[in-house]
Amino acid sequence: MALTGRAALLAALGSLPVGIWDPSWTGILAVNAPLAAACACDFALAAPVRRLGLMRSGDTSVRLGETADVTLTITNPSGRPLRAHLRDAWPPSSWQPGTEVAASRHRVTIPAGERRRITTRLRPTRRGDRQSDRVTIRSYGPLGLFTRQGTHKVPWTVRVLPPFTSRKHLPSKLARLRELDGRTSVLTRGEGTEFDSLREYVPGDDTRSIDWRATARQSTVAVRTWRPERDRHILLVLDTGRTSAGRVGDAPRLDASMDAALLLAALASRAGDRVDLLAYDRRVRALVQGRTASDVLPSLVNAMATLEPELIETDARGLTATALRTAPRHSLIVLLTTLDAAPIEEGLLPVLPQLTKRHTVLLASVADPHIAGMATARGNTDAVYEAAASAQAQSERHRTAEQLRRHGVTVVDATPEELAPALADAYLALKTAGRL
Repeated sequence: MALTGRAALLAALGSLPVGIWDPSWTGILAVNAPLAAACACDFALAAPVRRLGLMRSGDTSVRLGETADVTLTITNPSGRPLRAHLRDAWPPSSWQPGTEVAASRHRVTIPAGERRRITTRLRPTRRGDRQSDRVTIRSYGPLGLFTRQGTHKVPWTVRVLPPFTSRKHLPSKLARLRELDGRTSVLTRGEGTEFDSLREYVPGDDTRSIDWRATARQSTVAVRTWRPERDRHILLVLDTGRTSAGRVGDAPRLDASMDAALLLAALASRAGDRVDLLAYDRRVRALVQGRTASDVLPSLVNAMATLEPELIETDARGLTATALRTAPRHSLIVLLTTLDAAPIEEGLLPVLPQLTKRHTVLLASVADPHIAGMATARGNTDAVYEAAASAQAQSERHRTAEQLRRHGVTVVDATPEELAPALADAYLALKTAGRL
């Protein structure tokens, strides 16, 4: 219970003339006694808060950057109308900065024995699970002098999913995939691809694909169409160690890696390949296996939603052993990790032959565009030193990438905006060459 600002204002206004004309306890009592009686009546007429029934419904998941509506149903079982101010508390990251007050506070009036619904609109700024905290209700009497206040726990969780901004590249990559599958007139035949069907020759086709026996049996030239091998296994390995916590622009490297992994998973599932996910640093943080083509993308998005970088060094031996257990047969293992020299040379390179002996390995790393910008800096001493540091950093990355290529690893090193399409292109190139 609490006094309102209106009660305090009436008490001050009533005490002012008493203090001027007849300053005494009797005068103060004469003013405040009726006010106290009015407050007591107001409190008695205010609807009780503890007896209210509260229930939630609405969205349980939302993509980062989009809005989620959570509905709170309030039932007033008492015989008095409810006039209340309500605060629906959520973690600060559930709203854009500066919008929490307007989004979380509501006015509500519920007649006796009825119910009302209010909607809290969330716009989260971080991935992961956002859990409701508590609902605080302040019930006012008809005079607005005294209030009842109480708090209810009404659990609800909204899972904030990765935004998957790279899905804009999916149509162009699918078009390239259809070309590889032989669904367009011009087709590049790759080593190790599977025979699909015969069709009529059109200008631009590879003459080596002409089927002379079939041509002899008909009046037109027939060519063989080939498609990349299907039902291959792809294991996406997300490094969630300390290097994934480094921020590139406004987001950690891990977020860019997840976005690239989602585009590759969407493309590979359309190509008929099986996609699994492993997130690892010193232990398994997420594992998705055995999903169908229609279910793989939702499962990956849901698993990635709660992943956060861990500020510990990744155990490369443990990662390799877990990847080998997860992919017992020949697979394409996509490592989304760093190209920094120390973690690669001291951690990954000693155990890399265990992976490349059995699997095709593709390593994708997020490059910082700011470093490339520093390389062109000139004009003063600080700028020259920045350019020298940038050149040295880029040289180390190139040297590390060359070491990996000598071990048979395909390396993709690109900025966050370019990493997803570059990784998809590398996958298509491997598929064209029949290396999957």
